[in-house]
Amino acid sequence: MKQAIREDIRRWGRELGFDAIGFVRADDDDAIVDVERELAAWLAAGHHGEMDYMARHGSKRTRPAELVPGTRTVITARMNYLVAGAEAERTLTTPERAYVSRYALGRDYHKLLRQRLQQLVDRMTKELSGRLDEFSCRVFTDSAPVMEVQLARQGGLGWRGKHTLLLERTAGSYFFLGEIHTSLELPPDAPVTDHCGTCTACIDHCPTGAILAPYRLDARRCISYLTIELQGSIPPELRPQLGNRIYGCDDCQLCCPWNREAPTTREADFAPRHRLDQATLIELFAWNEEEFNSRLEGSAIRRIGHERWLRNIAVALGNAPSSNAVLAALRQRADHPSALVREHVAWALAQHAARGPVGR
Repeated sequence: MKQAIREDIRRWGRELGFDAIGFVRADDDDAIVDVERELAAWLAAGHHGEMDYMARHGSKRTRPAELVPGTRTVITARMNYLVAGAEAERTLTTPERAYVSRYALGRDYHKLLRQRLQQLVDRMTKELSGRLDEFSCRVFTDSAPVMEVQLARQGGLGWRGKHTLLLERTAGSYFFLGEIHTSLELPPDAPVTDHCGTCTACIDHCPTGAILAPYRLDARRCISYLTIELQGSIPPELRPQLGNRIYGCDDCQLCCPWNREAPTTREADFAPRHRLDQATLIELFAWNEEEFNSRLEGSAIRRIGHERWLRNIAVALGNAPSSNAVLAALRQRADHPSALVREHVAWALAQHAARGPVGR
């Protein structure tokens, strides 16, 4: 009966828009010990930077039954987010444009996945109430101390690539993950084998050298960390490598051979909003705080705030080709109330000054 229930849950998940569902034993001690060892080494090396939350919660992060007492199974879910027509490479090679990581172009995935996971729980409760004793469920989407990639790997949804993201042979890596911690005891799925082989494309193409070795990421050098998680100044030595990337980075995914045939999403809510897939740096730099908050309402980008939005774009404008329009945009923010913004604008203007007069 448990096998049949598991397949029912997969079917209900597909009906709700999930592209894959996996099942993980909450008490897989061997897997837990391996994850705890890796996490401890990563934290000890300081590779988490300012992400202090990664060191909090003790073993709750790696032991699902400690995070949610009574958990016997973790149901892990995957949903594709790649949008057809969002030309990443073209934007990256057009320095006047602003590059936003593909996952953040549309609606905030946290809300959408959490709602769908809860709908799956509601369906489970309704359909299984007469077949099983009462059970409990709790949903998570990057919203609690959960090792999402490791759980998805254990549940057979893919393997951990050398860039530390989850990879799957038919889906690549352009997908979101979410989990249901449940007291139901269901048969686990088997992990899939690693298919990265000798490929080092993600390591070789990282603009800042953040992937130190296979499966070893120094977040302090990662552009996603620098533009999203970092609260203060972006290290000056790394600013030129940001190029026109103003929120996140996809380079390690764009070069990955497994993403050449990555499927596009079925979710209309992930479609780009406010032309974020083709907007210019100058037009986004002109947004005041009210425009930033209103236009990015319901977007994952909004959480960095207007100040860091301007910080990131100032760096990108400093890396852009010199022009009167670029210089004028930067000078308009030179006396901004935020010291953080002023610092990065001053750096950007100095970059252009070092290149000599415009049109020379």
